[in-house]
Amino acid sequence: MLEPLKTARNVAIILAVAAAVYFIPGSAHATSSFEAALWVGFGGAFGWFGLRLYREHRVALHSLGDRHRALLYGAVALAVFAVEARARMWQTGIGELAWFALIAFVIYALMEVYRFSRSY
Repeated sequence: MLEPLKTARNVAIILAVAAAVYFIPGSAHATSSFEAALWVGFGGAFGWFGLRLYREHRVALHSLGDRHRALLYGAVALAVFAVEARARMWQTGIGELAWFALIAFVIYALMEVYRFSRSY
């Protein structure tokens, strides 16, 4: 019975915030600050998630050996770089080709680590 009223209330709150951002002068600065705070929160959440994954799978990671562990960490770092640099790399044809080559190397490296982790 109260669920439709809660939904209507939530929609009204969102509309009020959107109207305040649109009509109040200078609210663009507050909006960009709020957006920056949200991105920092997402970054912190991803970092925490990565730390949890590392702690839960520490033995499996160390059992890979130095070569494959370095390959895994390098592939993850290269993937982050490629995702962040995509917009600038896609401005030229050679940059787009290089981006796809980087992604192909990341996929190959991850598959190599996966195959090694499944072998005895």
